[in-house]
Amino acid sequence: MNANHHESSGPSRTQQITLRGPAELADALPFVLGFHPTDSVVLVALHGEHGRFGGRVRLGIPSSPREWASTADHLAECLVEGGARSGTRPDGIVVFLCQDPAPGETGRRVMERLRPFAQRLRTACGALDIPVYEALCITDGLYFSYCCPDQRCCPPDGTPLALSGTSVMAAAATYAGVQVRGSLRDMEARLKPRGGPGDEEQRTALDTAAASIVPRILEGAEGRGREEVRETTLRLAREILRRFADRKHPNGRNSGSPDDRAGAPGTASPMRSAVPGRYAGATAADDAADDALITVDEAAALVLGLQDRVTRDRVAEWMEGWEGTAALRLWKVLARRCVTPYQEHAAAPLALAGWTAWSTGDEPTARVALGLALDADPEYVFARLLHQACNEGLDPESLRSCLRTERDARTAPEQESPAPSRRVRMRAGRRPGTPLTLRKPGRQTAGSERRAAAGVRPGGPAAGRPGSGTPRPGGQRGSRSGR
Repeated sequence: MNANHHESSGPSRTQQITLRGPAELADALPFVLGFHPTDSVVLVALHGEHGRFGGRVRLGIPSSPREWASTADHLAECLVEGGARSGTRPDGIVVFLCQDPAPGETGRRVMERLRPFAQRLRTACGALDIPVYEALCITDGLYFSYCCPDQRCCPPDGTPLALSGTSVMAAAATYAGVQVRGSLRDMEARLKPRGGPGDEEQRTALDTAAASIVPRILEGAEGRGREEVRETTLRLAREILRRFADRKHPNGRNSGSPDDRAGAPGTASPMRSAVPGRYAGATAADDAADDALITVDEAAALVLGLQDRVTRDRVAEWMEGWEGTAALRLWKVLARRCVTPYQEHAAAPLALAGWTAWSTGDEPTARVALGLALDADPEYVFARLLHQACNEGLDPESLRSCLRTERDARTAPEQESPAPSRRVRMRAGRRPGTPLTLRKPGRQTAGSERRAAAGVRPGGPAAGRPGSGTPRPGGQRGSRSGR
């Protein structure tokens, strides 16, 4: 089987690696996803005679075996239908079940407990005329094959996984710039409230902000209160964005500054690591330093203000360059401030974090953030569409282009000498307020990984100073399905 990886920055290059047998498949999984999946079921599509890796879907393993049948059917349909929409129906599928043992449980016991789920996944794929070439259980540092009967290569007590960074896959991934960002559990933990004495102070601030802000957001479409909240939220967000741009991380890295715009817009610049496949990005100390940049009152005001759809769409403008780098850190902080009972409010900052990460080339972080946004609110349309687009491998530049066009159309009247012909062309391209649909060249995407949905209308990012211009009316948070 062949795994193709593309550089996330600079010119596109493809490195082909041939994987032979279950051991190399198990070793390749973290590099395919960009992180070590924990408590996850993963399906990877294979294409062509040599089994080239294609699309993949991941979901947490349901705790109740009663949900396994419906989950298996759903995952198989998502992977096969997603490939069919892009014109590349899979020729085969590889299944991975990844789960750590419970206290007192052995790896073999985990494998046997999950065997009915693996069998249900195989029959669900077979019902769609797609064979499962291999099904692996990865647990406790071991892998087990549900398909291979040969005990010489797949003993019943499992086979140890290769040491991290020692395989040909790890070396090839490092050469290609593919990095593993730790475990899924660790990535999710850095996007969730941490708990502790600070939560009560943040909860009080959110209660106070909600009593003041929510009634004004929920006024009529032309309500002055909503406009005031929108202006106040955007002004505060711009101010804090520059704090992140000017603040140096404890490890000596700076997030960039308004005057540092080197590199092409929308390209990622991941730090390389001396350890093959090991991610050298931000640390927990960096997160703590970012948390210190925002007071509980400021965080509460932003979290509540972002529940307005137009405000959220406007700050989605900060998607590249120094703005994208600083904004991603800001959205992560706000997601961590959504303490109980405000977990659902995290959908907005998490979706923004997913969009910004995807726009700047960090797809693993984007998938994790968007998945958490859908956990917080399964009906959050903005997150659903982005999650679908990211998983289907669409180019974020198509959405960035739409956002720039709408931003230019909004800010053109403020220019001293606007070019009339340019304004006419931009407005004819997409009138502000019309739905935005993510597309591949010559093809319109439909549905989402979780359910079909219409387009969404983000408001577009600024390449220079953050978010100038006067916001347009309308776009309250409204009903759950209208976000």
